[in-house]
Amino acid sequence: MYLLLLLIGAIVFIVFTIVRLRVDPFLALLLTAIGFGLLAGMPGEQIIEAITQGFGNTLGTVGPLIVVGVMIGALLEVSGGAFALAERVLRMIGEKRVTWGMALMGFITSIPVFGDSTFIILQSLNRALSKRAGLSLSVTAIALAVGLTASHCMVPPTPGPIAAAEMVGADLGLVIGLGILIGLPAVIPAVLWAQWMGAKIWIDPAPELDEAAIRELTARAPGAFKSALPIFVPLFLIVAKSFNDYLGLATEGPLHSLISFIGTPVIALLLGLAFALRLPASGRLAMLSLDGPIGKVMRTAAMIIIITGGGGIFGMMLRKAGVAEVLSGLLGGAALGLWLPFIVSAAIRVAQGSATVAMITTAALVAPLLGDLGIDTDLGRALVVVSIGAGAAVFSHANDSGFWVITQLSDMSVEQGLRLHTVATGILGITAAVLVNVVWWVWA
Repeated sequence: MYLLLLLIGAIVFIVFTIVRLRVDPFLALLLTAIGFGLLAGMPGEQIIEAITQGFGNTLGTVGPLIVVGVMIGALLEVSGGAFALAERVLRMIGEKRVTWGMALMGFITSIPVFGDSTFIILQSLNRALSKRAGLSLSVTAIALAVGLTASHCMVPPTPGPIAAAEMVGADLGLVIGLGILIGLPAVIPAVLWAQWMGAKIWIDPAPELDEAAIRELTARAPGAFKSALPIFVPLFLIVAKSFNDYLGLATEGPLHSLISFIGTPVIALLLGLAFALRLPASGRLAMLSLDGPIGKVMRTAAMIIIITGGGGIFGMMLRKAGVAEVLSGLLGGAALGLWLPFIVSAAIRVAQGSATVAMITTAALVAPLLGDLGIDTDLGRALVVVSIGAGAAVFSHANDSGFWVITQLSDMSVEQGLRLHTVATGILGITAAVLVNVVWWVWA
């Protein structure tokens, strides 16, 4: 109980220092993590280990993606390619459907592609679409975020749902079908929240550009197909690797090595950057200089990376302190049916930040309890996985590196991120949990 009270106090302290005292988010996260470790009785060596592992592991995965992703976004913007592509998409879906289009695009894309990667890749297009449609970035960014969160947590072949399915012995095809059946409708109320709350929070998608500047950019912009290549080539390569790994089409030899290499997110994004460098009509090398667009966005990328690393430190400190195990022990004996996997997964997710860790930990806990819970059937096992994923989706906040990626790339303050993204993911997960129990009640 002491550890849980300490966790609540740490979260409140982070929000208070960042929102009210205006302390730099990285400093607030770092100091809170160290304070939590000391008060939890962790030895000094373990605290240092949590700092280095949390920062290093997070940046080793997300850092290069952020850097290359913002480079692609900068080239799409200065060349006018993002707006040319936005014009084409708007003609296809209409200005009134941009928000729902981004939610659907996020959901589909994040089935094979890691959630953070999806957001980084699609955010430049999202900015351009929002600007052309006259929408606040606060609305469309959250729509994209909840769409990708839903599939990332509930639809294999992302790592968390696959691992959970294997641990509880669920049929993967049934999990995929139920994940889509439940995940897509669960996105709807979360997007409605984004539209309602986002209407009160105006974030200009491209504050440096007015309508005249956009017209000038699009007049000399490359074509929509050429502009789409930096975005969709990386997505295609990452998807190809995911499906090859899952289906085992090429398991050895040069073809397997090639697919595995170019389908790794950072390599795929670098190839996308090569296509992005072809977008400007002239001065391509100048684009890469310190004074060019790439040099300017590097300063923004550095801030995002540092803050994201701070979130990684806080999350790792909670893991090292054993918060997940404490929550599992407290909730493991409760006879709650399909609500038990959701509650355990949600508690672990909120406590330590990682959706994947929450899913794997919960699956290990509930796998031996399926018979006692009365859900030891093919349908029950598949719904357990989706329920775990629903819990892992909820209330993304300061200890989640994805929270910082989404808020910082969308120009949101921490307070705005909590009101928009944290609440939207809560609505998403709770709605999905309700739908899981409805499906069980109807078809069991």
